[in-house]
Amino acid sequence: MSDLKQKFEETVNYVQTAEGDFKPSNELKLEMYALFKQATEGDVSGKKPGMMDFVNRAKFTAWEECKGLSADEAMQRYIDRIEELKQ
Repeated sequence: MSDLKQKFEETVNYVQTAEGDFKPSNELKLEMYALFKQATEGDVSGKKPGMMDFVNRAKFTAWEECKGLSADEAMQRYIDRIEELKQ
């Protein structure tokens, strides 16, 4: 396993198990979701959810904005963003 992938998995684990002061905004949640999906699945696919499906449409749109990023770049951005928040 590459160092980047290992660091990414450690960072994802940190986010999933974080307690206490870590209360991300909805915007941050969408950003992290999009970067995670781009890193693990690649470019967004499928049909965009309807206008009334607010949550899934927001997720789809956020992921769509990452289109074209390589998996490595998405992993690095995810790691960097969480490191910024830790400080």
